[in-house]
Amino acid sequence: QVQLVESGGGLVQAGGSLRLSCAASGRTSSNYYMAWFRQAPGKEREFVAAIRRSGGDTIYSDSAKGRFTISRDNAKNTVYLQMNSLKPEDTALYYCAADSGSRYYYSIPMRGALYAYWGQGTQVTVSS
Repeated sequence: QVQLVESGGGLVQAGGSLRLSCAASGRTSSNYYMAWFRQAPGKEREFVAAIRRSGGDTIYSDSAKGRFTISRDNAKNTVYLQMNSLKPEDTALYYCAADSGSRYYYSIPMRGALYAYWGQGTQVTVSS
Protein backbone atom coordinates (compact mmCIF):
# COMPACT_ATOMS: atom_id res chain seq x y z
CA GLN A 1 0.00 0.00 0.00
CA VAL A 2 1.06 3.55 -0.73
CA GLN A 3 -0.40 6.61 0.96
CA LEU A 4 -0.28 9.96 -0.83
CA VAL A 5 -0.82 13.39 0.70
CA GLU A 6 -0.96 16.50 -1.46
CA SER A 7 -0.29 20.05 -0.32
CA GLY A 8 0.46 23.46 -1.75
CA GLY A 9 -2.84 24.37 -3.33
CA GLY A 10 -4.47 27.74 -2.85
CA LEU A 11 -5.87 30.86 -4.43
CA VAL A 12 -3.67 32.72 -6.91
CA GLN A 13 -4.19 35.40 -9.52
CA ALA A 14 -3.88 34.63 -13.19
CA GLY A 15 -0.25 34.67 -14.23
CA GLY A 16 0.90 33.57 -10.80
CA SER A 17 2.62 30.40 -9.65
CA LEU A 18 2.05 27.57 -7.22
CA ARG A 19 4.09 24.55 -6.24
CA LEU A 20 2.21 21.41 -5.32
CA SER A 21 3.80 18.65 -3.28
CA CYS A 22 2.85 15.00 -2.93
CA ALA A 23 4.35 13.10 -0.04
CA ALA A 24 4.28 9.33 -0.39
CA SER A 25 4.52 6.80 2.42
CA GLY A 26 4.23 3.06 2.70
CA ARG A 27 5.67 0.78 0.00
CA THR A 28 7.08 3.67 -1.98
CA SER A 29 9.92 1.68 -3.47
CA SER A 30 7.53 -0.56 -5.39
CA ASN A 31 5.98 1.88 -7.83
CA TYR A 32 7.40 3.03 -11.14
CA TYR A 33 5.44 6.19 -11.90
CA MET A 34 3.98 9.20 -10.12
CA ALA A 35 1.47 11.50 -11.74
CA TRP A 36 -0.71 14.53 -11.29
CA PHE A 37 -4.30 14.66 -12.46
CA ARG A 38 -6.92 17.33 -12.01
CA GLN A 39 -10.68 17.60 -12.01
CA ALA A 40 -12.67 20.78 -12.42
CA PRO A 41 -16.31 21.03 -11.32
CA GLY A 42 -18.58 19.37 -13.84
CA LYS A 43 -15.68 17.98 -15.85
CA GLU A 44 -13.95 14.65 -16.08
CA ARG A 45 -10.63 14.01 -14.43
CA GLU A 46 -7.75 14.79 -16.75
CA PHE A 47 -4.09 13.95 -16.87
CA VAL A 48 -1.62 16.75 -16.15
CA ALA A 49 1.88 15.30 -15.85
CA ALA A 50 3.77 12.18 -14.83
CA ILE A 51 7.31 11.15 -14.01
CA ARG A 52 9.15 7.86 -14.03
CA ARG A 53 10.64 7.07 -10.65
CA SER A 54 13.86 5.74 -12.16
CA GLY A 55 15.55 8.01 -14.67
CA GLY A 56 13.17 10.91 -14.25
CA ASP A 57 11.49 10.75 -17.66
CA THR A 58 8.49 13.05 -17.78
CA ILE A 59 5.36 13.55 -19.85
CA TYR A 60 2.86 16.42 -19.90
CA SER A 61 -0.57 17.18 -21.22
CA ASP A 62 -0.74 19.76 -23.95
CA SER A 63 -2.23 22.27 -21.53
CA ALA A 64 0.64 21.79 -19.08
CA LYS A 65 3.55 21.84 -21.52
CA GLY A 66 5.75 24.88 -21.15
CA ARG A 67 4.04 26.06 -17.96
CA PHE A 68 4.18 23.15 -15.51
CA THR A 69 7.16 21.11 -14.36
CA ILE A 70 6.97 17.79 -12.54
CA SER A 71 9.92 16.66 -10.48
CA ARG A 72 10.65 14.17 -7.74
CA ASP A 73 12.92 13.71 -4.78
CA ASN A 74 13.16 9.97 -4.23
CA ALA A 75 15.06 10.45 -0.98
CA LYS A 76 12.07 12.37 0.40
CA ASN A 77 9.49 10.23 -1.42
CA THR A 78 7.99 13.45 -2.70
CA VAL A 79 6.79 14.56 -6.11
CA TYR A 80 6.32 18.20 -7.01
CA LEU A 81 4.35 20.09 -9.60
CA GLN A 82 5.62 23.60 -10.26
CA MET A 83 2.88 25.55 -11.99
CA ASN A 84 3.70 28.87 -13.63
CA SER A 85 1.67 31.30 -15.74
CA LEU A 86 -1.51 29.97 -14.21
CA LYS A 87 -4.80 30.57 -15.97
CA PRO A 88 -8.37 30.55 -14.65
CA GLU A 89 -8.95 27.33 -16.61
CA ASP A 90 -6.32 25.65 -14.41
CA THR A 91 -8.77 25.89 -11.51
CA ALA A 92 -9.40 22.34 -10.29
CA LEU A 93 -8.82 19.80 -7.58
CA TYR A 94 -5.36 18.39 -8.19
CA TYR A 95 -4.68 14.77 -7.35
CA CYS A 96 -1.43 12.90 -6.96
CA ALA A 97 -1.35 9.28 -8.11
CA ALA A 98 1.03 6.35 -8.02
CA ASP A 99 0.98 3.06 -9.88
CA SER A 100 0.98 -0.30 -8.14
CA GLY A 101 4.38 -1.38 -9.41
CA SER A 102 2.92 -4.56 -10.87
CA ARG A 103 3.73 -3.69 -14.47
CA TYR A 104 6.40 -1.71 -16.26
CA TYR A 105 5.31 0.33 -19.24
CA TYR A 106 7.68 1.54 -21.92
CA SER A 107 5.68 4.75 -22.18
CA ILE A 108 4.71 6.59 -19.02
CA PRO A 109 1.01 5.95 -18.39
CA MET A 110 -1.40 8.83 -18.86
CA ARG A 111 -4.60 6.95 -18.07
CA GLY A 112 -5.96 7.29 -14.59
CA ALA A 113 -7.07 3.65 -14.57
CA LEU A 114 -3.41 2.56 -14.62
CA TYR A 115 -2.72 4.27 -11.31
CA ALA A 116 -3.62 2.33 -8.18
CA TYR A 117 -3.12 4.87 -5.43
CA TRP A 118 -4.56 8.34 -5.12
CA GLY A 119 -4.36 11.22 -2.69
CA GLN A 120 -7.28 13.27 -1.43
CA GLY A 121 -6.47 16.24 -3.64
CA THR A 122 -5.49 19.85 -3.14
CA GLN A 123 -7.59 22.71 -4.48
CA VAL A 124 -6.09 25.20 -6.92
CA THR A 125 -8.12 28.29 -7.71
CA VAL A 126 -6.92 30.85 -10.23
CA SER A 127 -8.73 34.17 -10.29
CA SER A 128 -8.92 36.34 -13.38
